[in-house]
Amino acid sequence: MPRSRGGGRSGQEAGRTELVSRSLQSAQHCLASRDFGTAYAHYLLVLSLAPELRDDVKETFQYTLLKWAEELYSLNRVQDLFGCYEHALELFPDDEVICNSIGEHLFRMGFRDEAAGYFHKAVKLNPDYTDAKENFYRVANWLVERWHFIMLNDTKRNMTYNSAIQKVVRLGCKTVLDIGAGTGILSMFAKNAGAHRVYACELSKTMYELACDVVAANKMETGIKLLHMKSLDIDVPKHIPERVSLVVTETVDAGLFGEGIVESLIHAWEHLLLQPKPKGKDGNCEEYGQVIPAGAVVFGMAVECSEIRRHHRLDVQDLAGVHLPANVKFQSLAYSSIDSEETIEPYTTEKMSRVPGGYLPLTESFESMAVDFNNLQELKNLATKKPHKMIIPVIQEGVLDAIVVWFVLQLDDEHSLSTSPHEETCWEQAIYPVQNLPDYFVKPGDHVTMEVSCQDCYLRIQNIHIINADHEMDVERSSNKNEEESHALGSEAELCSALAGLQTSKPDEIRQLCTLESTEIALLNNVPYHEGFKAAMNKVLTSLAPSKQSQIMDVEDGGGEMNSGNSQGGNSIHFTTDPFYVLDVSEGFSILPIIAGTLGLVKPYSSVEKEQHRLTLDLISEANHFPKDTLEFWLRHVEDDCAVLQRPKSDKLWSIIILDVIETSGLIQQEMMEKAAISRCLLQSGGKIFPQYVLMLGMLVESKTLIEENAVQGTEPTLGLNIAPFINQFQVPVRAFLDLSTLPCIPLSKPTELLRLDLMSPYLNDSNREVKVQICKSGQVTAIPFWYHVYLDEEISLDTSSETSHWKQAAVVMDNPISVEMGQELVLIVQHHKSNISITVKQ
Repeated sequence: MPRSRGGGRSGQEAGRTELVSRSLQSAQHCLASRDFGTAYAHYLLVLSLAPELRDDVKETFQYTLLKWAEELYSLNRVQDLFGCYEHALELFPDDEVICNSIGEHLFRMGFRDEAAGYFHKAVKLNPDYTDAKENFYRVANWLVERWHFIMLNDTKRNMTYNSAIQKVVRLGCKTVLDIGAGTGILSMFAKNAGAHRVYACELSKTMYELACDVVAANKMETGIKLLHMKSLDIDVPKHIPERVSLVVTETVDAGLFGEGIVESLIHAWEHLLLQPKPKGKDGNCEEYGQVIPAGAVVFGMAVECSEIRRHHRLDVQDLAGVHLPANVKFQSLAYSSIDSEETIEPYTTEKMSRVPGGYLPLTESFESMAVDFNNLQELKNLATKKPHKMIIPVIQEGVLDAIVVWFVLQLDDEHSLSTSPHEETCWEQAIYPVQNLPDYFVKPGDHVTMEVSCQDCYLRIQNIHIINADHEMDVERSSNKNEEESHALGSEAELCSALAGLQTSKPDEIRQLCTLESTEIALLNNVPYHEGFKAAMNKVLTSLAPSKQSQIMDVEDGGGEMNSGNSQGGNSIHFTTDPFYVLDVSEGFSILPIIAGTLGLVKPYSSVEKEQHRLTLDLISEANHFPKDTLEFWLRHVEDDCAVLQRPKSDKLWSIIILDVIETSGLIQQEMMEKAAISRCLLQSGGKIFPQYVLMLGMLVESKTLIEENAVQGTEPTLGLNIAPFINQFQVPVRAFLDLSTLPCIPLSKPTELLRLDLMSPYLNDSNREVKVQICKSGQVTAIPFWYHVYLDEEISLDTSSETSHWKQAAVVMDNPISVEMGQELVLIVQHHKSNISITVKQ
């Protein structure tokens, strides 16, 4: 009997070995024929039957998985896609390549929290895995927004909140709910003050897990109950056992209401808080409910600011020979109507103390609204209250560009925090750009009118107008025609409305409203950018002309009608042969294809995606007398948006391909070099990619600001609480969206060329480079800001740090400051991998 059983085992083992061998052969055969799905199934069978082969087939399995996952993603088979990754992680739970790949798919689909978890795990498994590091750095900015670091380093803010919480807890508020807990710092203030029971809710999975770690590290996990949920979903007694006597929160943004504080406090008063203390009642507050902050007062000021203007208002009518017609109206997202389908913040934000070019106050600061967070009825009335009309006198001559808004947060009757541009604060200010006025000039004696409301739980400042002093007397005379009319205009609100109507001129007939990102409007206002592209494209087309030219017309100085082609200030080339093909695949809205169309017999293709933007470009083409269908929209000809870089026809090649190589944030575009490699294969002989190469420049600086915006600096700013090691896991070495012209810093070296990225001649590129930098001032190197010179050709370049640039800049922030002396030479190691740049100092 034993011999029989042993023979059976032997036979089974032989059968298993045979099946494994055949499955391996089948997998390799399927890979050769690019049948990744079947190959993947064979590898799963092999690994389930012979786990001892894991190390031998690991790399091939990874390759097969990644290829099959891409195929499933393209087929929108999401459930199968994640099923494959689930099986793969069971077999290789600690494989950084698989973790990174599943993170990339999750991120594409909008699951940022989950994606970050996999990227973070991949980096922990292999700290040198560049792809995972780059992915984690990019997603970390979304998961833990940079203001968390700035806020936690704001000692004044932390001390003021702590004092207010201590005061009320010691008076008897012993049960506390922290709404929007973040790292849990306010909950820990309450616990340290003596609260018996503290509950805290946080919606972000990343921040919730971070808070759990922070609370545990500070040995308060038994006294603080953390909930991963919205406060609106909390139910008593299901989630917390009782109503609380104190709600603490800092769910306020630059526009006060944008993080939903009104809605969450209405719900809290109705379902989570004890009843408020009756007016005039003395004694402690243990049996009553209250909120910190107790209320807020909102202030505003009209300003002139060229930086805000160029990002929200079109300042040009003609751009590199292209006329932008009056029947096309451009507006920024911040001006979008509340009636639009998607809810958009009606303001943007700026740190006004650091805005490039500064700003000029045109009015005194004025109080626009006050709110009591301890008054339920007042909170309910906010959302339904009619807009409050205001009339503000002008004190300074200038151009009305925006209403700047800030607030004073009244934590209680003793403690407050101001977000004014004159204060050293972690908050930015809310900016309401002024648009759609016939004239923006104001002078003393004029008035600015506006309507202030809290519609959709956003602070809204709308219907901004100018009352010109020259018209006031006319209105006064007309309002005195009879007593009834005089009474009708008696109130300030009615007078404001009547006067404002006088300066509203009848607008030109608008055929197309085009809503753009603020960076897209700044790009349209960037005249050197468009003139540079026009000159560079004209040079390429002129050089290509002899091979196809049948006739060259004389140079045209003026911008006449384009029949077969025209150019303002350049050669106008007419052909009887096929046209030149120009493809613009730059990001967002771009008029470069229309500029290309003015340079001769050119067939320009735009890759804009939004129908609104296509209609706008069609109207601009029409206004510039393009023959119908001159401009084509390439995505209509492409089945897969990812394959936008293709030939225009089977037998044609592109003369010019325009790529976006720099993000407006100041970073290099992802997959830029891969796109350049494809583009080179699609160019006709003598054709060019724009830009042809990019130089990255940088300098060494000492900047306390960049250090504090990049990581929490020890336990001192957080009043002894241990938070820094946990949130600093999400710091990233590169800080984007900087304005170097106003960044508080001390330059320690002159600008130096750090890297060259050549799109036309890739053999000139070097992914690793050592750069010597001469120190011109003694100090501590804390960061290396960088920017680019974008070369369209050897003579025409664009500087991403110039005053007219629509690009921001970026900086590498050092882990540890380096002391340097004047005259010393520092060697930087600059590495470029895909779109990621790392800069370290050679020790």
